[in-house]
Amino acid sequence: MQKITVQIEKMMCAMCESHMDDGFKSAFPFIKKVKSSHADKNSVIITPEDISDEKLKETVEQTGYEFISATREPYEKKGLFSFGLK
Repeated sequence: MQKITVQIEKMMCAMCESHMDDGFKSAFPFIKKVKSSHADKNSVIITPEDISDEKLKETVEQTGYEFISATREPYEKKGLFSFGLK
């Protein structure tokens, strides 16, 4: 699994967040989770496969916002009972 953080400009409210989430879900039906934040100016996508910057940019711009950048890191799901364990 991979966590992709997409930096996005021009999101102004909760409706913008929902609009961006729906855009990603429509464009990439294989993603497991997406959460956008207008305050943080980003969308965080959890996905089993990589998505190119070009496709991310195309989706963001088609939805009406401005793509800035994307970063990737491995994602490991944290279990409910893993709190405080090392």
